[in-house]
Amino acid sequence: MAESELVTFSNVQLRPDPSRTVIRPFNIGYPGPFQVEGHSRVARVIDRVLSLTPDELHAERQRVMVSLDERHRDVDDLLLHRFRVIMADLDEPRAINRDQQLLIGAYLSGEYSFEAAALFNPSMVLDPDQAGAPENGVRFILSLRGIGEGHVSSVTFRTGSWSPADGFSIDPASQTAVPPRIEPSDQGATDGGPTRLQCGNSRELSETVIFPILPSQRQGIEDLRLVRFVDAGEVQYLGTYTAFSGSETRCELLRGEDFKTFEMQPMRGTVAGTKGMALFPRKIDGRYAMLGRQDNENIWYLTSDDLLTWNGGTKIVEPKWPWEFIQMGNCGSPIEIDEGWLVLTHGVGSVRNYCVGACLLDKADPTKLLARMTDPLIVPSPTERDGYVPNVVYSCGGIVHDRTLLLPFGVADNFASFATVDVGRLLAAMA
Repeated sequence: MAESELVTFSNVQLRPDPSRTVIRPFNIGYPGPFQVEGHSRVARVIDRVLSLTPDELHAERQRVMVSLDERHRDVDDLLLHRFRVIMADLDEPRAINRDQQLLIGAYLSGEYSFEAAALFNPSMVLDPDQAGAPENGVRFILSLRGIGEGHVSSVTFRTGSWSPADGFSIDPASQTAVPPRIEPSDQGATDGGPTRLQCGNSRELSETVIFPILPSQRQGIEDLRLVRFVDAGEVQYLGTYTAFSGSETRCELLRGEDFKTFEMQPMRGTVAGTKGMALFPRKIDGRYAMLGRQDNENIWYLTSDDLLTWNGGTKIVEPKWPWEFIQMGNCGSPIEIDEGWLVLTHGVGSVRNYCVGACLLDKADPTKLLARMTDPLIVPSPTERDGYVPNVVYSCGGIVHDRTLLLPFGVADNFASFATVDVGRLLAAMA
């Protein structure tokens, strides 16, 4: 990245690894003109599997297992679970033996390389388990946006630590990735009810992958802004993200307490169809608070009596400097410091360059802008400007530890890197 007297850049980078794959449902069907009531394509595949001789069945099962056992754990359990989901949808009881069940599950599953093309736009929160944190340092959890086949975005996680002496260290990622067990609510996700994700089969957090599940997410779950939210002493981890169906976007909420179980739920209200919303880490004057950019140009402040309904808002930060003339937005949830709310921002300037900046909002009344950067903190570097989307640096959220801003950021929609900034010097550079 381009040099800045305020920023210390780390040499640590997280780059996409196409060898990391997850087994996910492979959904098939006929195009509209070829659909016949009572003759589904899935049922026809099942018929073909059941037509195999015992020797053919055994040979095909062995081939599948050899392929999947190399990179995945508990393959039989995954495929049998997939079989049960398929048969529940068909509501068509049949006498099917275990080997046939496994093979049906395999035919209707697929390996997906969830970060084959990119791994970027990280957000950071404190790890709830600080055991093993380095001296004077901290352990953290990262969420990242991985892009795989078809430009489909998923959420993946990593853990790591930072200390003044040793800088950033990222724990090695497991070579195994585990799909969540999906439990729709009685209301149904399409009706606004939550979809519950059980991730307890992950032995470490880097194994958890949240890939598109709902029709609203068909083309991706983008740019999760994760925040440690505290209310009346209770801690939960919340994240707003953009669900992209391929034609429409909407903001949805990810909610979890222990990173083993999550709920996904759509937001509602006049602002819910926009991108880039970020929650404050606590209520303000008894109400939930959010930053948005619903006009695609300015930063807005919104409040609500519940986490899912968002309307109206007050414009609080407008483009002022050349590096943000096109538009502004947040780079994650506001960070509470003694002086107020520290907000990392992004600005879009000429030739669609994305830069990272910062501003300070009043702690009691966040509609009051106290100060802002006149120059960006991080700008695209001439030596690292190339990627899936050139000329972009972007973050979905950092943390402050002991007056040091720990800032993860994405580069060119390609990979992730890290930087630190002294909070006192950052505030002194604002006007």
